[in-house]
Amino acid sequence: MSKKYFGTDGIRGRVGVYPITPDFMLKLGWAAGMAFRKMGACKVLVGKDTRISGYMFESALEAGLTSAGADVMLLGPMPTPAIAYLSRTFQAEAGIVISASHNPHDDNGIKFFSGKGTKLPDELELMIEELLDAPMTVVESSKIGKVSRINDASGRYIEFCKSSVPTGTSFSGLKIVIDCAHGATYKVAPSVFRELGAEVVVLSAQPNGLNINDNCGSTHMGQLQAAVLAEHADLGIAFDGDGDRVLMVDHTGAIVDGDELLFIIARDLHERGKLQGGVVGTLMSNLGLELALADLSVPFIRANVGDRYVIAELLERNWLVGGENSGHIVCFNHTTTGDAIIAALQVLMALKTRNEGLAQSRQALRKCPQVLINVRFAGGNSPLEHPAVKEASARVTQAMAGRGRVLLRKSGTEPLVRVMVEGEDEAQVRGYAEELAKLVTEVSA
Repeated sequence: MSKKYFGTDGIRGRVGVYPITPDFMLKLGWAAGMAFRKMGACKVLVGKDTRISGYMFESALEAGLTSAGADVMLLGPMPTPAIAYLSRTFQAEAGIVISASHNPHDDNGIKFFSGKGTKLPDELELMIEELLDAPMTVVESSKIGKVSRINDASGRYIEFCKSSVPTGTSFSGLKIVIDCAHGATYKVAPSVFRELGAEVVVLSAQPNGLNINDNCGSTHMGQLQAAVLAEHADLGIAFDGDGDRVLMVDHTGAIVDGDELLFIIARDLHERGKLQGGVVGTLMSNLGLELALADLSVPFIRANVGDRYVIAELLERNWLVGGENSGHIVCFNHTTTGDAIIAALQVLMALKTRNEGLAQSRQALRKCPQVLINVRFAGGNSPLEHPAVKEASARVTQAMAGRGRVLLRKSGTEPLVRVMVEGEDEAQVRGYAEELAKLVTEVSA
């Protein structure tokens, strides 16, 4: 069994990184249960994706939570954003998801949501971490938590997703192919789109515990592209293993990434006077997104890479829409976290409003050429702090006069500097990237 990691929604740096084993999951459940109980009556929802280790970790987590006196409500395989929604619906103190998202089946992880469907409060995060180092004790038998299963969880979430489009909306006449990645959306996603009138062809919806994200879903788009062409479909929708990322394919088989989907959603809200502020992207969002939004006079800011940073920026500015080019899109006007099904529905609604196909609607965003060069360095002082590198980076940025950008950053896992230049002229972009990479190499020698 490969390494598995524990991290909470947006607080990985504070809580730390832990290898997941059944005994750790037992202790984590106990620590979380003890912390939640300090808030009063304690009810915790637990969901998971379809990977085989979820059975084992669900049982261990359940035992730990109940030993601390927490009542547990099991949801079974459900998309991650569904747990955020259902935590609010059932007025639970918290929701827990056992999932490794878009990773292979032999990884697993865990994510926490508060009872409001958001990240846990900082003080609660710190309390759980402290309790992980404390001796494990069991409450007296009369106070041991109880376990129940929510049998209508899927139906509740399906209706919630459908409520994100206006009542009476019909996608009749629309033929779509859906790739569920053999993951957590395999039950609910086809039902959502069928119940809204679309003709649905379903791929990768036969999970066996081992095939989640295996050459399918949003990380492997080839199968979906081929199916859209073979079925003469209007478009295709690909989810990841836990249902918080979405990418699409237009009728020509071309991939439509998260930047393009985010633009389609934001433009629709802007045209209807419902955008509320601007749009949050990340450092890796294509410059074309920023320029296309600027043409609409829509503000755009960049967060660090990661959905937790996007969400933090949205909350700070009281904005509604943000996302990453990987397809993690947040629509705060409908939910509290990234939700792939809801994001896909907003795209379809925007297409319906404009009476456009996906291929036509994406044309307003012209993606800029982007050149990325990795430069290895020996370690020690970062080349990024060298005065010559800083000066060259500033000079190139100034030369592109707001129609291009430079991003130099260290890899988090390797001794590499990633040199990225993006702009409207591909030859110019490549020249600048090679110039900066050469300089980084020289100062690293």
